[in-house]
Amino acid sequence: MHLKSASPRIVISEELCKGCGICIALCPMKVLDRSDKLSSRGVYPPVSVNGNKCTACRICQHYCPDLAIYIVTEEKN
Repeated sequence: MHLKSASPRIVISEELCKGCGICIALCPMKVLDRSDKLSSRGVYPPVSVNGNKCTACRICQHYCPDLAIYIVTEEKN
């Protein structure tokens, strides 16, 4: 049986995000951009604009000071 990696899914917790933009700046594939909508915290959180280009490098996840973003990858048959 051969398993393929599914497309990575970017999960952003708007409740934790302070809108610093580190994830946006460090993404090598430019997958993230600043939202044009304010969150409940009064900040512009990141949103995925090119999610299909995500390589699951997890740079955004590792550098987020608030643990507000993470990548989910799943194996599929």
